[in-house]
Amino acid sequence: EGSIESCTCDYSHVDRQPHRLPAAAAANVRVWKWGGCSDNIGFGFRFSREFVDTGERGKTSREKMNLHNNEAARIDVQTEMRQECKCHGMSGSCTVKTCWMRLPSFRSVGDALKDRFDGASRVMMPNTEIEAPVQRNDVAPHRVPRRDRYRFQLRPHNPDHKTPGSKDLVYLESSPGFCEKNPRLGIPGTHGRACNDTSIGVDGCDLMCCGRGYRTETMFVVERCNCTFHWCCEVKCKLCRTEKVVHTCL
Repeated sequence: EGSIESCTCDYSHVDRQPHRLPAAAAANVRVWKWGGCSDNIGFGFRFSREFVDTGERGKTSREKMNLHNNEAARIDVQTEMRQECKCHGMSGSCTVKTCWMRLPSFRSVGDALKDRFDGASRVMMPNTEIEAPVQRNDVAPHRVPRRDRYRFQLRPHNPDHKTPGSKDLVYLESSPGFCEKNPRLGIPGTHGRACNDTSIGVDGCDLMCCGRGYRTETMFVVERCNCTFHWCCEVKCKLCRTEKVVHTCL
């Protein structure tokens, strides 16, 4: 662990004094100390900025939105770091614990970002920060210093809503609706789509049919059934005629 020269362990905690519980402090007993190989969040933070944000100048509204969302994800990962410990002592007494900081799992990060995506805020740029057109006689367009790219303020599109925080995801425009057909955007619409009348998810008739209602039909279909594997190497199936109830959006 920590053997990659460009990405060593995070040793910033190691030099701190061992922590003691109040009762243990009186007896001068060490409760736990920093050790192990803490995940180097500082290196990851810097590398992510250099890699993901390299094409974002921070001048247009879209570039500022991308910079904000990229930074929000990094901050979320950083704040979700957790302390892990390993016990030391006779017969599992855990007299001393060695502790280090560990990044959250990929799954927990994804779940947290999905929740923030579902609650994303629509924003707009203040008039003073909208990019001005570059004059033809300019030798080179004005470059925004790398550190200053993240120093901007996004305003909520609805003035009654709160200003998005550093960990909130944001967007500039509402997504196009999927209910009606839109050939220009490649949206087929949901008329005639099969749906699940018992689901409350995106495949459910209530959501997929966009409140238009749905048609229920009973039909007979021929499907493969009773499949068996024969050595080697073939799967043989029978054809079965079954009755199915199908729901389609109006």
